[in-house]
Amino acid sequence: MNIRKIMAMSCAAVCFLTMASCGKKSIKKREKVTLNVWKMEDEALLQQMADNFVEHYKDEADIEIILGNKPEHSMTEYINDNPDDSADILYFADDQLDQLYNAGYLLPITENKYQIIDDNGGRYTDVISCVVRELNLYACPITAGNGYFLYYNAKYLNESDVQSLDNILEIAGKKNKFFAMDWSSGWYTYSFFGGAGLTAEANPGGTFNECDWNSTENKYKGVDVAQAMLDISSSKGFRSMENPIDGASDDSVIAFVSGQWDYENLRGIWGDDLRATKLPTFTVNGDQVQMSGFMGYKYVGVYSGTKNPDWAVKFAEWVSNYDNQVERFKVTGECPSNVEAMQAEEVQSSPAVVALGEQSAFSVRQNVTDAYWTPSSLLGSTLAAGNPDKIDLQELLDDVTAEINAR
Repeated sequence: MNIRKIMAMSCAAVCFLTMASCGKKSIKKREKVTLNVWKMEDEALLQQMADNFVEHYKDEADIEIILGNKPEHSMTEYINDNPDDSADILYFADDQLDQLYNAGYLLPITENKYQIIDDNGGRYTDVISCVVRELNLYACPITAGNGYFLYYNAKYLNESDVQSLDNILEIAGKKNKFFAMDWSSGWYTYSFFGGAGLTAEANPGGTFNECDWNSTENKYKGVDVAQAMLDISSSKGFRSMENPIDGASDDSVIAFVSGQWDYENLRGIWGDDLRATKLPTFTVNGDQVQMSGFMGYKYVGVYSGTKNPDWAVKFAEWVSNYDNQVERFKVTGECPSNVEAMQAEEVQSSPAVVALGEQSAFSVRQNVTDAYWTPSSLLGSTLAAGNPDKIDLQELLDDVTAEINAR
């Protein structure tokens, strides 16, 4: 056999072996991945998102997603006590960010980081700046503008009527109807104190609150606001209700404060008479003062101790992408944070979205610790009931403020 034939046979053998070797390497075993999710949204919706995620990545991994309820109280405290029992995916509102970040429980989102930032309006939008620390992104936004505004029934009220709470109460009382608002929740109680220029917010570290509702030095003192709320609660046309939409159902409530989550159900009740707008003004010391409000954002983050960081980040991105933000709005009415999703036709056609945009100019981001909720809610309930024990208002506010600011 001449040398040329030997070389040809050798080359063919090498090529064959190389191809065989490459063929073996191309057979990649699918990963087995389990992700636990602490949910904070409609379970059927999230299950559908999870099923679609599993289907999308079925050629890369065998993925199981387990949905569970988030801890009733602080996620940070729960993880502190049960570090090995945390979910991989954490849903949370913006007021929990500082606690989770300071405890080191959030994994930086590095994959597609700049795309996520751009999709949600850029680095300096509030929804993004809330979750950026030292140039790192610590969660993906899923909703923006989780706030409240005024719904009203055009059968009884017109656009001019609803500019002032005094007018709404007068008309409601004359018609034996009600304006309703949940004063048993500190989330809504804030709207009066905040509107009058008083504050309640967490310190920069998110470890305690700084509240001045007992102020005697501001233009409007704390007792001025408390008295204004007592004047409202004494009106024939006022009712404090945990679920005001129930009053809309039986036609006893013609205007109430709520958010976009009630829009679809209310549309079925009031039909073409449904209207929505910013909150009205209320009377403080003879002045008309615009009601404020809390608003906030919801996020999905990844636990820093997860065993599947890459897949957990992919899932966080998945549930926060354009398609799922639009789908979330269709199901829950929650406004998208994704700027393109916000421009979707189904979103822009909602009066609730327009009203939320109007009210956002007068609202502040909810940023309080857990110490805020119980005393602020008890204050609202006390004033809604007309201060039945006749507690001195300054004393009442001093006690409430001390509890809110407790360290």
